[in-house]
Amino acid sequence: MTQRVALDALNSAAPAEFVTLLAGVFEDADWIAERACAERPFPTVADLHDAMMRAVRQASTAEQIAFVAGHPDLAGKAVRAGAVGGASMSEQAGLGLDRLSDAEFAQFERLNAAYRQRFRFPFVICVRRQTRDAVLAAFERRLVNEPAAELAAAIDEIGHISRLRLVDRVDGAGMPAVAGRLSTHVLDTYHGRPAEGVAVELYEVGRSARAQLAAARTNSNGRTDQPLLTGEPLRIGTYELQFHLGDYFRACGVIGAAHPFLDVVPLRFGIAEPEGQYHVPLVATPWSYATYRGS
Repeated sequence: MTQRVALDALNSAAPAEFVTLLAGVFEDADWIAERACAERPFPTVADLHDAMMRAVRQASTAEQIAFVAGHPDLAGKAVRAGAVGGASMSEQAGLGLDRLSDAEFAQFERLNAAYRQRFRFPFVICVRRQTRDAVLAAFERRLVNEPAAELAAAIDEIGHISRLRLVDRVDGAGMPAVAGRLSTHVLDTYHGRPAEGVAVELYEVGRSARAQLAAARTNSNGRTDQPLLTGEPLRIGTYELQFHLGDYFRACGVIGAAHPFLDVVPLRFGIAEPEGQYHVPLVATPWSYATYRGS
């Protein structure tokens, strides 16, 4: 793991050391840190990131294209072989893109080839903010962009990638917002109180599979002791919460043992804001329920 550095140390470092300490925040592009260095001192880590992104956006179109072209293909042969830079490898592996089935790998190869033929640089997306389904949907959606719009989209995604890498690297005031939060609670309107002891499960729902991400039980406030997801971006995609209401109302003595009207209640919802706050409550009786996006 790369050693963390204090923002104060970056502000006082010699220019060459400043560049070295920020190596890898942007993919093989030391010139970005070199240009941002001239704007020191940075009051906050967010200001540092803004300066680095200004260097990217103020570069010539030719420089921008060459910069984007230096990124690895998504789920490409180099990733499968473990032959890309450490940060990129870790990010793609975090989404399982280094261990695709042969059919999935072929799908990404087709999309990569079509994208490169159209734009002459690789498809770039911040995979730490995406589910695999969302990546594929973005691939298909962005393939129809005009070249200038797609270059801008790639640079925006590099902004998300580099912001996360910078937060992983630098300590200091004014950290950029990079983490979302997903929470829930259950209200028992039959008894007029929070529902304590409801088993809750969270799943990511994909086109071909589903994966359990969290499991918890509600406390005396009807909430889980910890958020279901927190501390990192919420991945764009489709999710499902399952609430075991039948077991709860059975334990309360409200319903019998066999065939409750509401047993396991599934709520399927989408996440579109990786740094957003999502609160998905359930308001329930043994025979009805409602939900909404809370705060």
